[in-house]
Amino acid sequence: MSDDHTHVQEFFGARAADWDARFPDDGPAYAAAVDGLGLRSGDRVLDAGCGTGRALTPLRAAVGASGIVLGADLTPPMLEAAVRAGRDRDGLLLLADVAALPVRTGSLDAVFAAGLIAHLPRPAENLRELARVVRPGGLLALFHPIGRAALAARQGRQITPGDLRARANLGPLLTGSGWRMTSYVDEDSRFLAVAVRAG
Repeated sequence: MSDDHTHVQEFFGARAADWDARFPDDGPAYAAAVDGLGLRSGDRVLDAGCGTGRALTPLRAAVGASGIVLGADLTPPMLEAAVRAGRDRDGLLLLADVAALPVRTGSLDAVFAAGLIAHLPRPAENLRELARVVRPGGLLALFHPIGRAALAARQGRQITPGDLRARANLGPLLTGSGWRMTSYVDEDSRFLAVAVRAG
């Protein structure tokens, strides 16, 4: 993928209005993924590539009223859909590129990224930017509400050896980007890789 974000914005912009209706059963998977991270009251967390903000409500529940929840997305119609759904009440929405976040270095405890990695133009560099904004020992959760095989079947394609979400590819990619993978799950019902910020 090139650094020109036009393709990503066109793809998601055209689908933003009915995105949640297309995937109405994903809510419990988002909630379970967030619950499994062990976030605490008062934590500061970013939903990177937040789309319509489906993770914002469980993230807010996890960090409580004293925590900070940010949602960053590159596509204005996705953020507009998040506002229409009322999810802006659970977090501050930012029109921002995850490759250059308007967030101070080391200021967050965790980053949650649903479906993001396949859309990163420079995965290693972009994951380093996510590491920059997280304190040492903080978390990164790469999530998808269905696993790699189920997603490939939904899209009418085969899983390729170069799939960034494959354990053999993702582990070294994370390590080279300032993270250490601590858990990896790839089942039909979900994909979740959790990493800890090195240093």
